[in-house]
Amino acid sequence: MGTADLPDALSSVLFGIQRLIRRRLRHGLGRPPLRGAQVELLRLVAANPGIGVSAAAKELYLAGNSVSTLVNQLRAAGLLRRETDPEDRRSALLLPTPEAESQLRDWQERRVALVRDQVERLGEDDRAALAAALPALYRLAEGLQEEVEKL
Repeated sequence: MGTADLPDALSSVLFGIQRLIRRRLRHGLGRPPLRGAQVELLRLVAANPGIGVSAAAKELYLAGNSVSTLVNQLRAAGLLRRETDPEDRRSALLLPTPEAESQLRDWQERRVALVRDQVERLGEDDRAALAAALPALYRLAEGLQEEVEKL
């Protein structure tokens, strides 16, 4: 493969891996699966308890009303709490419920186990190649993050 083909091939394989992980993790959940944007918001709130709707919208690059809709959906599912900001009564603070934290831990554990199982099936050369590629992938992610922050 030439270097000109690398960006398309890389983005395709990364997207495909992520899609397959999501599909596999949905199987056997025993509860309705959350949509991608719902999971993103839930993960953001869990990582930043007390984040506001506006800050979450900015972080996720979504409109405020879209985040409000997601908040309402997650509240109805018992996964998110919305509390009034004591410093600004017009603003709300978003907090994960214990159920949300439990689900996120479960998803993380299942995701890691799924990928670990697949990585272990690879040959030693492939595992070494993946490990060697991680620093470059981290730099790629940092570059993409910088580009997004410029928007």
